[in-house]
Amino acid sequence: MKSSRIALVTGANQGLGRALVEGLAARMCPDDLVLLTGRDHQRVADAACEVSQLPGTRARVEGQVLDVTDAHAIACLAEDVRTRFGGVDIVLSNAVARVLPEESQAERADEFIDVSNTATHVILRSFAPVLRPGGRLLVVASSLGTLGHLDVRLHHLFDGASLDQVEYAVESWRAALHNGTAQEAGWPVWMNVPSKVAQVAAVRAVAAERRDRDLATGTLIAAVCPGMVDTATSRPWFSDYSMAQPPAQAAEAVLDVIFAERIDPALYGELVRFGKALDWYDGTPPVEQDRLLTP
Repeated sequence: MKSSRIALVTGANQGLGRALVEGLAARMCPDDLVLLTGRDHQRVADAACEVSQLPGTRARVEGQVLDVTDAHAIACLAEDVRTRFGGVDIVLSNAVARVLPEESQAERADEFIDVSNTATHVILRSFAPVLRPGGRLLVVASSLGTLGHLDVRLHHLFDGASLDQVEYAVESWRAALHNGTAQEAGWPVWMNVPSKVAQVAAVRAVAAERRDRDLATGTLIAAVCPGMVDTATSRPWFSDYSMAQPPAQAAEAVLDVIFAERIDPALYGELVRFGKALDWYDGTPPVEQDRLLTP
């Protein structure tokens, strides 16, 4: 990738997003720019200022207010990046809604889906067209994003689907949550599973359309799994955190993919964990997690 690069991270005020901004700012050059985005103006401004003052920071860091549930705002930011800089080199879609185990999954469904899935779709649609040759567009997902984690009855909704079809499947899931038919249809109680599968399916859909020309220019579109990360969002869900990584450590594997000199074609359009693509068909439905969450 060339100098004067532009990077953008969503959900970047804290946790993994903040660590990704810090890592980008440390690895990029003084003429490069990292856009740190989040919903709250003051928190965004404070975070950008703090990262700018870290000893290892080399690139410029600029705060940018962005509510990822606002599709128009995402589209406008993509256009602004195109107008100001001629495009973008690195996009990390990282925003996630925090849900606690004791909260009703169905009651929080709209916010969760809007932040994790609808926003992912809009980011892919808006930023993929302004991604410069040699760029990286990565959606932060998890190892739960492989198809095998869903009931086999739902596989046809995501396997080989177009982005429009993935969006339709997500909205079908949303409707089933609201009308109380989700479990009957095979949707797991734990929303993180279908959400992550849908994120990876959306990435696969966009990548399928762009694969040949992107690989020819060293451009990468993929989903990434950073592994278990010790953050305020994830900590309430796990009793054993002995294997969890601090955000800065988890960010390193993602950054290694971004700054790799050569793109491995096997990673393109896939879910990547620690530099290797996970099998899309791997996984088993989370029966035990569903049992714990079912009233």
